[in-house]
Amino acid sequence: MTINEIQEDIIEEFAGFEDWMDKYAYLIELGTDLSGLDAEHQTDSNLIKGCQSKVWFNASLENGIVKLQADSDAIIVKGIAALLIRVFNNQTPEDIMNADLKFIDEIGLKQHLSPTRSNGLVSMVKQIKMYGIAFDHVSKQTK
Repeated sequence: MTINEIQEDIIEEFAGFEDWMDKYAYLIELGTDLSGLDAEHQTDSNLIKGCQSKVWFNASLENGIVKLQADSDAIIVKGIAALLIRVFNNQTPEDIMNADLKFIDEIGLKQHLSPTRSNGLVSMVKQIKMYGIAFDHVSKQTK
């Protein structure tokens, strides 16, 4: 699936909830379902700066496809990370770099987060985009 198709699915899922308490419960469920990150990857270099809670992202490039993993010590933040992984995992670096993340505004996520969590969301997206840029550069160097 493309990034836009995945975003459309997420928008549709969130439209089915009555209020933001239900949406928060869904984010908690997503966070609970996220497999997390091995302790060896919970390092300072994988720590997302700008988040109030601790959030780690690990990325690798396998056969031209970006593989993402994440973990957090806060369950709602872990749910947000799970959404971002759903959107960006198994995509090409170029698709990640060029992605327009409309689902965040369309589901009202940013406006329903505290300012510190909202900043953390922006930092997570920025880090994933940086992975895309770095892996795109690596891909072009090896060709």
